[in-house]
Amino acid sequence: MTPAARGPGARLIRLLPAGAVGAKRTPFVLLVVVLLGSGLLSLLVLNSSLNQGSFELSRLQRKTTELTDEQQALQQEVDQLAAPDALERRARELGMVPGGSPVFLDPDGTVHGAPSPAAADPASMTVPLGTPLEAATPPPAPAAPAPPPLPVPVPVPEAPTPQAPQAPQTPQTPAPDARTAVKTVPTTGR
Repeated sequence: MTPAARGPGARLIRLLPAGAVGAKRTPFVLLVVVLLGSGLLSLLVLNSSLNQGSFELSRLQRKTTELTDEQQALQQEVDQLAAPDALERRARELGMVPGGSPVFLDPDGTVHGAPSPAAADPASMTVPLGTPLEAATPPPAPAAPAPPPLPVPVPVPEAPTPQAPQAPQTPQTPAPDARTAVKTVPTTGR
């Protein structure tokens, strides 16, 4: 006997045959190692994809916060520009003046109110509170004189030229003036 076979593990070595058991366990050990390795690799891939997703989520949350701040700043700017005093200031810069007193037309054609032109002096357009509209309307301004008529050009006859036949033209009616518009109501023939 060899000296290694005399120790406390010598009995154990003698009980287990050396070649046959080692060959049967090798595929099982390899299967366990492969399963453990693939499990560790899949955990690593899953962990890295979760980390990347959390990075993307934090980036998108930062961008959402920035865009929300920008939207709020733009909304404040719109609110400032839409304020009545800002609109009035901008209108005056463009040369606009407050309109005169309004006139209302009823469906039957009656006129309510007295028309007046727009005044360039904004102080003339202030009305104290509690004053009825009819009492606050200024007297109508005198009408401006009509401009002199423009000279009418005289057509010069030209030599006839052959033309292609044209489609028949429909007669054109002038657009009705908003002040003289008449509402037509269809009637049924009974």
